[in-house]
Order: sequence, then structure tokens, then C-alpha cells
Amino acid sequence: MRPVVQPPEPILGKGKSTCNSAPMPSGVLSIAQARRIALVAQMAPGASRPKSLPGPAAIEKLVEKLNLLQIDSVNVLSRSHYLPVFSRLGTYDRATLDDLTFSPRRRRFFEYWAHEASFLPLAFFPLFRWRMDAARQGEGIYKGLIEFARNEPHYITAILNEIRSRGPLTVRDLPDPGKRLPGWWGWSPGKVALEYLFWTGEVTAATRRNFERRYDLTERVIPPEIFHTPQVTRADAVRELMRLSARALGIATAADLRDYFRLPLADARKALAELVEAGVLEEVAVETWRNPAYVVKAAPVPRKSPFCASLLSPFDPLVWERSRTERLFGFSYRIEIYTPAGKRRHGYYVLPFLFGDRFAARLCLKADRAASTLMINTAHAEPGIDLAATVEALARELALLMRFLGLAEMQVKRKGDLAVPLRKAIGA
Repeated sequence: MRPVVQPPEPILGKGKSTCNSAPMPSGVLSIAQARRIALVAQMAPGASRPKSLPGPAAIEKLVEKLNLLQIDSVNVLSRSHYLPVFSRLGTYDRATLDDLTFSPRRRRFFEYWAHEASFLPLAFFPLFRWRMDAARQGEGIYKGLIEFARNEPHYITAILNEIRSRGPLTVRDLPDPGKRLPGWWGWSPGKVALEYLFWTGEVTAATRRNFERRYDLTERVIPPEIFHTPQVTRADAVRELMRLSARALGIATAADLRDYFRLPLADARKALAELVEAGVLEEVAVETWRNPAYVVKAAPVPRKSPFCASLLSPFDPLVWERSRTERLFGFSYRIEIYTPAGKRRHGYYVLPFLFGDRFAARLCLKADRAASTLMINTAHAEPGIDLAATVEALARELALLMRFLGLAEMQVKRKGDLAVPLRKAIGA
């Protein structure tokens, strides 16, 4: 089995027991043990945020730990990829993350389909060539894109040549992007062609302008020493991605591991069996879980959880697989963006609040940029929380978020059982 990137250390230390950890026990892990494993893997250093402003090295290290940052177009509070870094490192300069993503000289990440559209470490680029090859064969890609490519090959070639000759282009920069097509989210033929080329890896995002991709030839964006890395076989790549998923999640079922990078079922099953057989991962049982879980071999169980007080994006890897969140934390969480307003229980853009080792609250937040105000539209507490401690910690986190977003004040509306004590705590 050929490793593609440097194997990580086990979850804590090098597989040896420390004062803060114990060897993986035989038998069934408790939910509390599973939760500690997951939080150490996902949230540290969220429990001990740096006192100084995190620089590029800290951000790069964190993204490598998480494997990726999911991208989403919703900007009611902040672009979602900025928030997992804030949740773990606290206030940082978003321009630093932008530079690591798009600056030709400082670029450390690239954009591709992983867990949805994502920013990934450059070192992962060889691990996704198989997905680009598969897209050209019509696998793992929207059916409409394949049909368009079959019907309009000359148009797609013309778009590619336009980028080759002119450099990075948005859809609007194309000489003739065409009229919007029905049933394609309002996409024009030019947009469809560019998305097909993005899937197949012939172009990628050189930068984004007002969050709109500026596409360029992939070979001009990815550093040559990475772009020209020898081809990694599909089997080796999927196996490595499953291993990286296990490292990032800490503890997970086969379905959880497969979901992290949205891997094909048959490939993921084969890769998992090989990782277990090779002694890279081991199977464990977790109380109340119907299916077996997997952890990095010889990874110790932390004796205590990192103490977190973090607001999480709906697209944070700790919570994006909602069934795992419920299994680990007993926390039922659904995003309600696409739910009609009258049927929403908690609000439009709801962030869970992780306090200690449990989710203690959820808040619907909005950045009113015109008024320079962080709006807390709803605030709901979870059952059985320490109300005073939760409100105190949440008020501090909201103040930190307000400053991170460059806003001047907060306003708490009255909806939700946590609204009144939160208003008193922050004086809003």
C-alpha cells in the first residue's frame, strides 16, 4: 500500500498512554469516550486558542488537520469556509486565508469537489486526479453536464481555448456565454461548459471575484512540482482519503468515513477493508451505535475532552454529517435555509454552540453589514444545560465573532428561550 502524504501521528502522542490519555480499551467504548476521541481530533486547538493573531502557518496546519474547508454561497453571516478556522483559532485575518487560497506566491490550497465544493491542501491534488478522470467518463458528475459535453464538444473546446489564450476568466468575461438555460439554476451555456471543465480538472479556480470563480488552466494554478506528480491509482487514492477521513474524524462508521470525501460505495468498502487488514485502522464498538466504528490503530482514548466554547458553521466537519452528530452528542440538527419561513423551528442560518463536550445552544445569526450589527435573531437552549455558564461563555463568543466580522455592535431579538438572559448578558 503506497502512502501518498506523510502519515499523521496518532490522535494523541504516538500511541502511548499519557497523563491525558489511556490505551484503546477492549470491549465497547462509551459515548463519552467516543465523544472525547472525536473532539480531540476535530476541535483541538479550539480549546486553547492562540493568544496572538494566528498566522499562515497556524491556519495551514489547521486545514491540514481538517483535510478541507467546505465552501458555500450563503453569506448571511459569513462565507462558510472562514468559520471553521474561527471556531478553532479565534479571531484571525481573513485576508491570510484568502492569500493561502488564491495568492500565486502564497497558495497552499486549491478548490475542487470533495465534501461538496471545498478548499483542500495542495498536497491532496494527486488524490483527486481519479475523480477528474471519472468525471470525463460520466461518473460522479451531474448528468446534465455530461449530456452538454456530448452535445457541445466544440463549444467546450472553444471555452478552454479562450482561457488558454486570455488567462483567468469568469463566466461574464466570456465573449458569448449565451442565455440562461431552464432547469440549470439559471446557468448559461458558458457556465455549464466551465463547470464541466472544472469537474474534469482541465480548469480550476485561480481566484474568486465577489465569490465568483475566475477559471484558469489547472496547470497554471497548481504548482508544477505537484501538478506533475506521478499518477496515483484510484484504489490508492481512495484508500488514502479514507485514512485521512479517519484521522480527521477520530472515530467514525464506514458511512461517516465515506461521506467525508463523498467516495463511491464499492471503492470505500474495499479501501476500508484493506486499511483494517493492514493495521492502519481498527474496528471498535460504541454503545448505542448500530454499526461498528473505526479509529486509527493504537490511538489512545483521551481521559478528558478539550474544553470548547465555539460557534460552528452549519458546514463545519464536526456537524455536517447530521446522523453522526446525533449519535455522538444526542443533538438533532438540521439546516433550515430551504424550509419555508413559517415552518422553521430555529431560524434561517443556525449555528450550534459547542460548550464543553456537548451542544448547549443554537442561534440564528445574521451580519447586518449596513448597520454594522451582529443580529441574534433567535437563541435556543438545549435541555439540561448550565444556563448561567452557557450564557456567559456564549456572550464572550458572540463578542469575539462580532469583532472577527468587523461589526460594531450586537442586537438580540426576543425569539427563543435563551434570548432574554442573553440580552441581559451582552446588554443588547
